[in-house]
Amino acid sequence: MKHILFLFLALLPYFAWAQVPTVDPVGTYYNTDEEGNEDTGDVNGTVQSVPFRVVFTANPTIPEGYKSQVWYEWTLWKADEPGNILLRRNDETLEYDFRESGSFVVQLRAIFYGEEGVNEDYEFPQDDEDKKLITFTVSESKLDFPNGISPNGDQHNDELKPKDGYKSIVSFHAAVFNRWGQKLYSWDDIHGSWDGKYKGKVVKDGVYFLVVSAKGGDGINYNIKKAINVISGYNNGEGTSDEGVSQ
Repeated sequence: MKHILFLFLALLPYFAWAQVPTVDPVGTYYNTDEEGNEDTGDVNGTVQSVPFRVVFTANPTIPEGYKSQVWYEWTLWKADEPGNILLRRNDETLEYDFRESGSFVVQLRAIFYGEEGVNEDYEFPQDDEDKKLITFTVSESKLDFPNGISPNGDQHNDELKPKDGYKSIVSFHAAVFNRWGQKLYSWDDIHGSWDGKYKGKVVKDGVYFLVVSAKGGDGINYNIKKAINVISGYNNGEGTSDEGVSQ
């Protein structure tokens, strides 16, 4: 038994020397939904909607005999344009905000510097089989609005906001006007909405006008102008036109 233990201890430095360094690149996405809640997870293999942020981390493993200083190179490109490099960075951690649709590929290369007399420099990946690619897709944009609202407090269709399923909107502005062209409300957040009120009162039932200017991550410009029917069953809009309600 002593002989076996002695042999193991004698070979232990060899095993440590024989280990090679590696990286385990991971991309973690951070996205905020319309309720303001942040969603996060592994971006690899997912379909996302812009704008969203990804933090790429190298997660290196550095065996004994290698220096702690490592050279990193992150490369980002579109899957259908491998020759068109969108980004190169040389940090262990890369943070990037995506605002464009398409299928993306991210690769990490690293050079581990061996300590003198112990190990030679080691480059990762060694070959194509070693590559650890991170791939994901950013969806094409989509934006639409309903034709009307019923702001009566029943929690159903009480607010004017984009229809469920909107995607990849990178800039947004919306405004509501009455039939005299008076602005009743405007907002710049895709997650925002109009509650059918002006100066704290629900407007009178009738036709109002929505104007939206927005841009998708795929380059599509949305210039939406449409009539919006307000049907609440209330008559809180009684007053003059300078109160922002229809007559």
